[in-house]
Amino acid sequence: MVIKTETCRFSGLRIYPGRAVKFVRTDTQIFTFLKSKCRTLFNQRKKPAKLAWTSLYRKQHKKDLTTEVTKRKKRGGKATLSRAIAGASLEVIQKKRAEKPEVRQAARDSALREVKERMKKDKASKKAAAKASYKGKR
Repeated sequence: MVIKTETCRFSGLRIYPGRAVKFVRTDTQIFTFLKSKCRTLFNQRKKPAKLAWTSLYRKQHKKDLTTEVTKRKKRGGKATLSRAIAGASLEVIQKKRAEKPEVRQAARDSALREVKERMKKDKASKKAAAKASYKGKR
């Protein structure tokens, strides 16, 4: 069974259920104290780092041998595998990767030019059709 414990806001010690005294400040900040000693020292505005029995003091003066969680070293990143995607074989993908930026830019420009010309033709044909239909109505 796991018991939900809290920590004292002054001493840093563990508080078990049914042991705490809570103090709610006017700005709705909640302070939980283990014992009246902690509460009175907090009210006197004493600094827990200067009192030898608090956990903050013990941490600052390296009294406790706390085992801090050490992050595991990451191994080298996974090598990305190149594989074919739907509609493009591996050779095509590798060719496109090997292309120089100038070649890619030229292909992009020519495709854009082609689309613009097609749009001009469509616009011209629509204009001609509109003129013809207008003349037919007269």
